[in-house]
Amino acid sequence: MSLELATSANPVPDAPDSGPAAAPPGGETRVPLTPSALRAIVRDLAEQPDQWIHHVRLSTEERWYRRLDADEDHEVWLISWLPGQSTGFHDHGGSRGAFTVALGELEELSLGGPEQGLLIRRLQSGTVRAFGPEYVHDVRNTASGPAVTLHAYSPPLSSMAHYDLRAGGLVRTSEEGPEQW
Repeated sequence: MSLELATSANPVPDAPDSGPAAAPPGGETRVPLTPSALRAIVRDLAEQPDQWIHHVRLSTEERWYRRLDADEDHEVWLISWLPGQSTGFHDHGGSRGAFTVALGELEELSLGGPEQGLLIRRLQSGTVRAFGPEYVHDVRNTASGPAVTLHAYSPPLSSMAHYDLRAGGLVRTSEEGPEQW
């Protein structure tokens, strides 16, 4: 199987940013990177496959992931997806984020509010999504081939809550921390 980096983009509007982040515990004044800055990080990295392609692994068990970079204000992850694999609805523990589909295509589900209901976006190779700290979504591979994504979060992820979608909306079901990653 040959995977190529496609250069076409399918622009999709970003999720709204919820405004300035609260000061981190301990009185630190570090300001998280903006969704736009995170967007630039993943977009630029996707254009340099020699920096990450050799790390990609495919797993039939579950999505495969690897942290590529981490510092005090952000981290970058590489994730591979086989058909049928998904995240389920989840948040990012208050972190802002961005991701790009570097290879393949995925589908993203999110709630668009009372007037819009469930939003389903097809994310083709080259698509970049960015979001604020309150964003909840489900990303899944509904295509017939594998996909690879690059993700950046600021501040680095400290937790992720998982949700079930029910008739009344999203219901929080669990939370995980870095020890599970």
